[in-house]
Amino acid sequence: MSDPQDLLRTLAPQVLGYLAARHGQFDACEDAVQEALLAAHRQWPAEGVPSNPRGWLITVAQRRLTDEWRSDSARRDREHSWAAMESDRSVIDLADVGHDGDDTLTLLFLCCHPALSPSSQIALTLRAVGGLDTVSIARAFLVPEATMTRRITRAKQAIRDAGAIFTLPAAADRAARLQAVRHVLYLIFNEGYTSSGGPDLTSHELSAEAIRLTRLLHALLPEDADTTGLLALMLLTDAHRDARTDPSGALIPLTEQDRTRWDRKQIDEGIALVTAALSAAPPGPYQLQAAIAALHAEADRAEDTDWAQIVALYRVLSHVAPNPMVTVNRAAAVGMLDGPRAGLDLLATVADDRRLAGNHRAVAVRAHLLEMAGEAAAARAAYLDAARLTASVPEQRYLQGRAAQLAPNPKDSR
Repeated sequence: MSDPQDLLRTLAPQVLGYLAARHGQFDACEDAVQEALLAAHRQWPAEGVPSNPRGWLITVAQRRLTDEWRSDSARRDREHSWAAMESDRSVIDLADVGHDGDDTLTLLFLCCHPALSPSSQIALTLRAVGGLDTVSIARAFLVPEATMTRRITRAKQAIRDAGAIFTLPAAADRAARLQAVRHVLYLIFNEGYTSSGGPDLTSHELSAEAIRLTRLLHALLPEDADTTGLLALMLLTDAHRDARTDPSGALIPLTEQDRTRWDRKQIDEGIALVTAALSAAPPGPYQLQAAIAALHAEADRAEDTDWAQIVALYRVLSHVAPNPMVTVNRAAAVGMLDGPRAGLDLLATVADDRRLAGNHRAVAVRAHLLEMAGEAAAARAAYLDAARLTASVPEQRYLQGRAAQLAPNPKDSR
């Protein structure tokens, strides 16, 4: 791997896993790894990447732990940990540390511990497994660094309070925890692909990190069809990234994008993955969403889209993973297949669902269907409502622009 930054982010979870598996005290080990990463950032550009970079990082992090546990202020509380570490010092040797197994999967499970809130799971996964520093995570989520620092600190405290140990969950709990891991990666990708707020439509750093971590999970669990489907979904969705905005940063809807700008390499890989996932097991929500994305990707023109197949897949998805947002997306597809009235009728079935309260996507879909139905005034009002509900500046501008196009012409009233 030629880029030292990529190398560090790949090695970060391996180093943390190595230390946490031997010493426990996840929070102390995580802090030590961050110190080692900072040292590498400072030294490697000038001195070159060491021949055993993983061993180098473990040695530096181990030294940080040694200094911490030797301090007078911590000695009384950590005598047991220090003794355990002393007995293990011969194992932690630069010549040997490159040959241990990869504990990244265990680390992912720990970061998605059920004692943590989803926001804490995301933050801890990005820092501990992704190797991102707190400043980068805070910037990506548009919060102050101090806020993100507190979130990560609380997450580590919650793991400590829960008595979590660095080991794979029991077999009975593993499937549920793996589902949480996939959901966290999915949330990270979604925030990167369409930022929930701020001046930019996307945060490429977040979406790229979600894809990297999902690739890692897929490599660790190649037979897991749900993980394969999730990776396929991310690749097929991210393939549109370069075509989603114009040079000024304005949003371009899917039907109007220049499809020659879509990443065909990612599309081909995503289609191959979802084909394998669909044939390996009964489809789960990620496989079905990836199959829908594949149908969009396979259409050379918007008018060639196989809406009948997409509606059929959404129908299956609504049974596999009932969710009002699935109904919203299905309504948009039904509107394209059977006409806007059919889409509006389906959308009305979730109009009172509290889970959609304040959701700009549902209102925007209604606006689009109303526009298709020729109800310009109602569509304009819905577009403006949707614009008020989103904190994303590019989405606000797009929705306001659609509303402006539907504004009555003063000349028409003369």
